Amino acid sequence: MAKSTVYFTNMHVTSRENQQQKLERLIKTAGIEQIDFKRKYAAIKIHFGELGNLAFLRPNYSRTVADVIKSLGGRPFLTDCNTLYVGGRKNALDHLETAYINGYSPFSTGCHILIADGLKGTDEALVPVEGGRYVKEAKIGRAVMDADIIISLNHFKGHELTGFGGAIKNIGMGCGSRAGKMEMHSSGKPHVNAGKCIACGACVRNCAHSAITITNGTALINHSRCVGCGRCIGVCPTDAVRPASDESNDILNRKMAEYTWAVLNGKPHFHISLVIDVSPYCDCHSENDIPIVPDVGMFASFDPVALDVACADAVNRQPVHAGSLLEKHGSRHNDHFTDTSPETDWRSAVEHAVNMGIGSREYELISI
Repeated sequence: MAKSTVYFTNMHVTSRENQQQKLERLIKTAGIEQIDFKRKYAAIKIHFGELGNLAFLRPNYSRTVADVIKSLGGRPFLTDCNTLYVGGRKNALDHLETAYINGYSPFSTGCHILIADGLKGTDEALVPVEGGRYVKEAKIGRAVMDADIIISLNHFKGHELTGFGGAIKNIGMGCGSRAGKMEMHSSGKPHVNAGKCIACGACVRNCAHSAITITNGTALINHSRCVGCGRCIGVCPTDAVRPASDESNDILNRKMAEYTWAVLNGKPHFHISLVIDVSPYCDCHSENDIPIVPDVGMFASFDPVALDVACADAVNRQPVHAGSLLEKHGSRHNDHFTDTSPETDWRSAVEHAVNMGIGSREYELISI
């Protein structure tokens, strides 16, 4: 596969150009204006940050991207899907409140916010994955699949399971419904935490395979009937139904790549990554440790694979921040992400994304 082009600019500014203006110049130079946005719905996939986390992207950056899309005649909206874990973004109401608290609103960003998989994380589109080795039918938030154009605005940082979170993770994992996220994390079936179950019967009513019964005041899942769709996870009001976190990190990464293919296939797409505040773990945490390296800059490309590799290479060229988790762990692997989270291998996602035809790991970096 031929080299892809990735555009880069650092975070230095002048009195004539601030960081938002520099981001606008970057994405225009990278070719975002080549996309026909006129009267089209453009999903800007972003992470709003968990409550208590302060490393997520400021909403000002999304305002810049939304304003460019509107100037090109498009109809942008910010979006994300609900989380699988307990926290401030597990349903649409909590998710929106978290986004507002973290500064994201129609007033600050210039566009509306839609939680793609609905109130309880069950509003999903089933998307066949052609050539998928692990996923035959991806469960994607419906609003994402209803969009005409996909724009990913990524905070590039470390991640304890996937090595780092960039474009592939923001799209693949981020656009999966709650059941889709369960599929990526698990090879098994969900189970019930009896201590949290209130025997309300919501899971029973929403199971299409009669796999759940209420027995002795708690829900029980018959795994011989269960197909692992995960809808019981979405409708449980107390998060008593939990997935089995039994998938290896490499397979999780490959499933994530297949979900990325499902989201992007057949649609115009463009990708932006900000390599700033490179925290060791995901913005899904309700806290963030100090960055593992200094801020690098902003990157943009039509190729999410090349973009992720370019960002990873740039991070790996940076000095280690004193006092960071990366310094504590040392540099035995000569890779900042593997050194920070030694049980991960980010290359497994990249390699599988290349095999799926999503993009190329070879790139030409153009600095502006």
